[in-house]
Amino acid sequence: MKSEPHTEPVLLVGSNKLTYSIALCLQKAGHAVVLVTPDADVAKQYVTFDEAVDLEQSIPGSLRIQSDYRFEGLISKVIVVTEENLAVKKRVLAELENIIPGETLIAINTESIPLSDLQQGAIFPERIMGANWVEPAHTTFFLEIIANEITRKSLVDNLYQTAACYWGKDPYVIKGDSGIRMRLFAAMLREAFYLVENDYAKVEDIDRACRNDAGYYLPFAGNLRYMDLMGTYAYGMVMKDLNPELASDQRAPESFQKLLQNGHFGMETNSGLYEYQPGENEKWAALMNRFSKQISSLIDKYPFNYKTAGADQKLSSVHSENKL
Repeated sequence: MKSEPHTEPVLLVGSNKLTYSIALCLQKAGHAVVLVTPDADVAKQYVTFDEAVDLEQSIPGSLRIQSDYRFEGLISKVIVVTEENLAVKKRVLAELENIIPGETLIAINTESIPLSDLQQGAIFPERIMGANWVEPAHTTFFLEIIANEITRKSLVDNLYQTAACYWGKDPYVIKGDSGIRMRLFAAMLREAFYLVENDYAKVEDIDRACRNDAGYYLPFAGNLRYMDLMGTYAYGMVMKDLNPELASDQRAPESFQKLLQNGHFGMETNSGLYEYQPGENEKWAALMNRFSKQISSLIDKYPFNYKTAGADQKLSSVHSENKL
């Protein structure tokens, strides 16, 4: 991230932890952030908690939290985070288009809904693009930008450059209707559920395999470069034998659907794929916050683009290999 602040005002819309961490990310870049959320108290609590953990880091930007879209002056960018529901996303986009000038880009999260569906019926569809983040957004490098043939290239370039130069991101742009992050994750989850449902492994075994193998090298290289590093021949032989056996289920298993139907949504309800005691949610959140800062510092020492950067260079001094 560049040292000088990026003071352009940004409108941020959403009401979850991811949204609040994006607010911190934008503040740290120097933006004047207007956060529109119905949960002002929760948002303030999140921001205060993170500042308390990392008091030595000053935040050059500003944050105004409100429940409506009233604001003064021009907005440079609009970032939206909503639930994965087409009707909800279209409603928010329609509300924003009534108040935001046509040249202002709108970046909205979308994991499974095609970008073209979100653009359909919009007043200025060319300024709408997808943007998927990872929580906590203010310490992670991930940003997935989705742009199709309708999206205006200059706006995509603007978001990409701002994210790479000011937000501490290592972004990539997907030219199409949907991103790749969730497709990769969903494929892994499908196989994990298959192994558990068919008694090959327990939930704990799956997590140990993921964390202690892939989780160990992924922050350094990613799956495909790791194959190059280790030698692709061995992986090719294994895939030849294993590919026919991999899960191809079209739906999540009944046991998982039953979890959701019974309201077992994870730590927030003290029950998900694991059981939790009251208060564990807060403890895990604090641990995750600490870990995220530590792993961010480690990844920053080993930039992704090895072609233009030595191993001792900072990630912020290089550009991603994925360019629009």
